[in-house]
Amino acid sequence: MAVDYLSRFELTRNKEKAFEISILGARLIKKEKECFELLDNITGLNDKAIMSAIKIVGFDVCFRAGPDQYKPVEEINPNQETIENVRVMVERSVNFFKKYGPVISDGFTFEGGGYTKTIDSGDGDFLTKDTLWDFKVSSNPPTNKHTLQLLVYYIMGKHSNKKEFETITNIGIFNPRLNVVYTYDVTLVQEKTIKDIEDNVIVYSDKTKKEKRSVPISDLLKTYVKRNETESKKDSFKRIQRQKRFRQNLARRGKW
Repeated sequence: MAVDYLSRFELTRNKEKAFEISILGARLIKKEKECFELLDNITGLNDKAIMSAIKIVGFDVCFRAGPDQYKPVEEINPNQETIENVRVMVERSVNFFKKYGPVISDGFTFEGGGYTKTIDSGDGDFLTKDTLWDFKVSSNPPTNKHTLQLLVYYIMGKHSNKKEFETITNIGIFNPRLNVVYTYDVTLVQEKTIKDIEDNVIVYSDKTKKEKRSVPISDLLKTYVKRNETESKKDSFKRIQRQKRFRQNLARRGKW
């Protein structure tokens, strides 16, 4: 998150907006004063600023997962290698947006019809004119769970009826660690897949809404991915069995 928030700050020069989730988390545990003291150190990409950013994002967990998950930020002490890695990734991120930007919205949410009783919170990273972007700093390429999460955000954005989502036709992932960009044209996604996600992941169906309770989006995505992988394996098994019967029939007829 430090890379994400520092990149937002470098692009907008608005610290409070860039680190908004951290501030909200600190407020929940009455550590707003400590949070703003760290925020005062963030003036650029010097060592002190980066170290403060790495510490301050430790407050995020209070807002996203609950105060009981909080680890004292005083115990977060990044080494010089980590600080340098963060600096490189932020610089790559800024260069990325010089090429793919401008950014029209960051830290966007889905009020106005995007949220449901099942997914009643969540925020995205960046929007450019035609693409919904997510930042991942993993050392591995994106997984199907990552792309599903972006597709969920795309659908929620469309349901929110916010003007900035009207021109979005792509989802994309930028990995500043690998310095690689991944994009996908969502107009190629089958309508039945969109409907499946609307009904079974986000749950826009009124009938199902009453039966569902709010759960973390990460748990929903795991369940959906696992279900679809299971269905895919079943389909593969059925296909193999059909091929096997076909070969047996040919063999009996002396044609195999």
